Amino acid sequence: MKGFEKYQPFPQVGLRDRKWPDAVITKAPHWCAVDLRDGNQALENPMDHDERVRMFKLLVNLGFKEIEIGFPSASEVDFQFARTLIEENLIPDDVYVQVLTQAREHLIIKTVESLIGCKNCIIHLYNSTSPAQREIVFKRSKDDIVAIALQGIDWIKREISKLGSSNVVLEYSPESFSLTEVEFSKQICDAVVDEWYGDTHELKEGDAKNQVIINLPATVEVATPNVYADQIEWMSRNLQRRDNIILSVHTHNDRGCAVAASELALLAGADRIEGTVFGNGERTGNVDLVTIALNLFTQGIDPLLDFSEIDKVAEEIVECTNIPIHVRHPYVGGLVYTAFSGSHQDAISKGLEDRKQNLDKPWRVPYLPIDPEDVGRKYEAIIRINSQSGKGGISFVLKNRYGLNLSPEWRKHFSSVVQKISDSTGQELSSEELYKIFFETYLVETNGRYIDYHLDPDPPNYRFSLSIGNASHQPHSKGSGPIDALTKALSTICVSQCEVQDYYQHCLKSGSDAQAISYVTLKVGERGDFLGVGVDGDITKSGLIAVMSAYNNAFLAAI
Repeated sequence: MKGFEKYQPFPQVGLRDRKWPDAVITKAPHWCAVDLRDGNQALENPMDHDERVRMFKLLVNLGFKEIEIGFPSASEVDFQFARTLIEENLIPDDVYVQVLTQAREHLIIKTVESLIGCKNCIIHLYNSTSPAQREIVFKRSKDDIVAIALQGIDWIKREISKLGSSNVVLEYSPESFSLTEVEFSKQICDAVVDEWYGDTHELKEGDAKNQVIINLPATVEVATPNVYADQIEWMSRNLQRRDNIILSVHTHNDRGCAVAASELALLAGADRIEGTVFGNGERTGNVDLVTIALNLFTQGIDPLLDFSEIDKVAEEIVECTNIPIHVRHPYVGGLVYTAFSGSHQDAISKGLEDRKQNLDKPWRVPYLPIDPEDVGRKYEAIIRINSQSGKGGISFVLKNRYGLNLSPEWRKHFSSVVQKISDSTGQELSSEELYKIFFETYLVETNGRYIDYHLDPDPPNYRFSLSIGNASHQPHSKGSGPIDALTKALSTICVSQCEVQDYYQHCLKSGSDAQAISYVTLKVGERGDFLGVGVDGDITKSGLIAVMSAYNNAFLAAI
């Protein structure tokens, strides 16, 4: 591929004694949802006022305690949205709303005005710090860039007196941190924290509201996640006043590694993650918070966010953003709890059966890292049938959806029937189609039909009423039971010797409308074994119907 020579590898941090590879995540981070700012500005058609309110309420209900609601100094729509949330008392007492601003005086004045009357708020100040931004965009020195940030802090400190008793937290982002020299990132962040505390903002013991959030964004993802983790660990080790700092990350997905970068950042010392619920954001998107939260969930960690009804969450967000969710999206997509491969289906089926016997043990179902029911999904959707499906998956669908319990012989036989149909159509088969094919294949009345039987007790003799072809028959025979007697009677009618090779039954329903299903494997002369089922409220009659169905399949095979 031409053009590769104009790129160069991103430099390493040089952290030789890194600790993050051996670290383990043991608790959920602070979460901040930026769907209403970063996510909204990335939409082709941004959310209207009602959609923003709906999104805010959803984020609150999901458990987010920090929500970035916009850039009120840059947009009158964002300003009015902030005012609506405050004036209509839509912000719960334990939720902080976050607003973004550049380090410019008139923008900071407008930002603070948007927050008047807000109980808890985060003012998020940023300016760009990377060499490309400094040298190409702003044409400023490092000292100039630091001065811009410190001037912004001073303006914020001056203006927040207008907020009275509001709890105000400062967040500072050296924008394009991932492209900035870590030494300069430390320099500007240390200077910002010192300027913020000054003489009047000293941290009080246990007073979390006076902590500063230092947010280190991968504004553009430029390296593998391990490099970002090294940058975060270096900063976590070297920042002054580290105990006074909530270390935050905000990863974008330019290389498709935002989730990995955020998780490694947690290992490296980050305390907080900013992102959007399903990863919506500019270019290739922000980090996907659902994926990170449920990744933690599968490790036995409470994510402190509630995605137990994930389909409802997805529906609301799709309606607000008009961005569809991919069918393979982790944990959420329409096909993520679906197995088409026969070996996968068989393993899932066996795993779920084992789970029923071991509910007190940790979850361990092959190919399913999470129990679908934990996110409001149903088992019926796990296995779907096409030409790649195996007998385990097919039998699972029939048993769990319809109560049909197929023996190994029946599984093998019916899977071959299904595969032929799928191969010929090239289409997936729904569970309803599977059920229909099963009974069309094995409950057959094409030639012979059982009507009734009567037992003469002395001597034991069974008299049957059958319809064979266009003729009625009333054969009678002796046997160990009605099924044995019927096979002997059929032997006289069809000339070939009929013998039941296998027979079993079970109930399909319970209660007053209970029905029994019988499965019969009938050997007919030298022509082989034929399968048939029967269903009836009378368990004996269901067996006799099954014998006739198997006989009819033998007849069809001879045509």
